[in-house]
Order: sequence, then structure tokens, then C-alpha cells
Amino acid sequence: MPFDSPDQRRLRMSSDEDYFALLDRAKEQLPEVAENHDRFVIPEVDVMQEGKITVIRNFIDITEVLRRDGQHVLQFLLRELGAPGNIEGRRVVIKAKVSPGMITDKIQTYTDTFVICSECGRPDTKMNKEGRTLVLECEACGAHRPVNVKKTSRSENVNSLKEGDIIEVFINDVGKKGDGTGKFMDYLVVVPGTVKGATVHAKITKISAKTAFASRTTEATTR
Repeated sequence: MPFDSPDQRRLRMSSDEDYFALLDRAKEQLPEVAENHDRFVIPEVDVMQEGKITVIRNFIDITEVLRRDGQHVLQFLLRELGAPGNIEGRRVVIKAKVSPGMITDKIQTYTDTFVICSECGRPDTKMNKEGRTLVLECEACGAHRPVNVKKTSRSENVNSLKEGDIIEVFINDVGKKGDGTGKFMDYLVVVPGTVKGATVHAKITKISAKTAFASRTTEATTR
């Protein structure tokens, strides 16, 4: 097996050093958005309900992560929910009783529509207008596409519940089988293991017409 001469070894070492120097330089020039992609996490909605009013206390925190104008996010949210509302400081006040699960679902829809690149799946995008068309441009891969906003059906508006929603309900009666019942929107909600006069957080497990069946997620408190 032939051995390298001293000159050959020095030449190979010099080539390796040049390669790693070029690699380090290339890493330094990578876009910052690509490095930040793994840290893209939408904050969990912090919702407070006061009667028929719903408050998203960390609304601006969410919009800052999405890198979108708060008013744009709000208008989409209110249109999807079919309810009025406004921004107050860093929170949003919606004049309707809306479950946290429904708000989370609508924010995810906004993210998929107005933030995530359909080509590379990254959130490193910005919106621009091309004539009357709203276009999403990706800063990571360079792709751009028209924004396609899907219309919400009536069954998806604020007056509807769906399985998986978590709601707060006041138990105002107990049925013949001993299950607590309460009203939420236009629904009769049945929550086993609760007592009359309790306020509980419950997760919707099944819906039949205007009757919703739920499981309690927190201990009940009496009024």
C-alpha cells in the first residue's frame, strides 16, 4: 500500500481545512427563519368566560408568534365564529360564549390558510397583494401561492358544538338516571357524576340533535 508523501499530506490537510471553513461560512449565511422553524409553537389559548362574553387573554401573544396583524387575525376569527368583538390591549373580547376548543380550531385554520407554506410546510411567510389577489410568499423556499379562504358552513358557527369541545356549564337539574344537566347555547348538556348547583368544565363526547353528552374534566364547584 503506497504512503502519502509529506507534500501530499499537507495538501490533503489544507483541502480539508478549506472545506470545513467553507461549510462554517455557509452555515453562518443560512436564513434566520430556517433556524427558528423548530421553535414555532402557537401558544395555547388562555380563555376566560364571563356570562355571554368570551375573553382571549393572550391574543396578541398568539398573533406575534404568527407574525400577522392582530386586526387581520381578529376579523377572520369573528367571521368564522359569527360574533362581534374587539381588541382591548393584548386581549380580545368576543360578545358570545365560545368554547376554547372552537377558538383553538379557528386559529389553526387561520394558521394553515394565512401562515404555513404549502410547499415546504414552514411558517416563515409574508402576505402581499398582487392586484386584488392576496398572495402568500415563503421566505424559506421562495414559493408563493394565492390565499384560498374557505367559507364556513352554518354548522361550524358559534351556535354549534362539536365533539372534543371543552365547555363550562352550570348544572341546574338532575335527570332520572342521576346525571346532572345544564344548558349551553341551544344544547341540553348531560354530565354524569355532577350535582345540582355545580359549575363544571366538561368535554363533549357525543352530540345527538340538541342534546350533548359530556365527561367532567374538573371537580365541580357549587354556587
